[in-house]
Amino acid sequence: MPARHISSQSFDEILSDLGDDLAIPDPHGIRKPPPQQNATTRGQSQAKSNLFADSLNRIQIKNSLQGIALPILLLGILIAAAVAFFIANNSLNNESQSALEESQNQLTELKKQMTVLRDEIHQEQDELYQIIDEIEVSIHSLKEKKPEMRISSRPQAPPHEAELRRWRYLGSSQMGVAHQAYFHTGKNHLVFDKGAQVLGDWRLSNIEKEQAIITHPQGKSLVLKTAKSE
Repeated sequence: MPARHISSQSFDEILSDLGDDLAIPDPHGIRKPPPQQNATTRGQSQAKSNLFADSLNRIQIKNSLQGIALPILLLGILIAAAVAFFIANNSLNNESQSALEESQNQLTELKKQMTVLRDEIHQEQDELYQIIDEIEVSIHSLKEKKPEMRISSRPQAPPHEAELRRWRYLGSSQMGVAHQAYFHTGKNHLVFDKGAQVLGDWRLSNIEKEQAIITHPQGKSLVLKTAKSE
């Protein structure tokens, strides 16, 4: 038979497949452990692997949660800020609306007061104009009445009165029924019978020893006295 060259590793593998022979010593520990020991070792290794995987999954989950927590926190803060802003904005809008309504009410009330005040001013102005008109009418009537009062208090003198007042009565004479009076006008002498027209509408109404009376149809009378009686 031809010679075959088998490496020590191949030989060990063949022996491992055939199983361990207890009669053959194994000083180097080349033999594979029994199947039970291998299963136990594999179970322990698998358990360790599972524990490591679980620990790794937990760490990964923790890291993942830590990575997500910050955005979630920021999102929550943004939502809370938005809600607060919305509430504050609504509150400000309500306050602004209330203030606007109050201002409108105040303006309406002020307009009413101004309307009442304007009506009162117009009424007082009309009353003032009426009083002024009454005063003007009174002044005009007084102006019209003043000449009448002057005329009644100081009646106009009949014509020739001033001239007759300058005459001087000189005396009288009587011959039968004729009764005459003598006067000096300042220029010449005049003689008039009782009842005669002296000057204008003036007539010699009465003759006495010391005075003569000359009357006018309006009721005016002049008494001319002699120089002795004066």
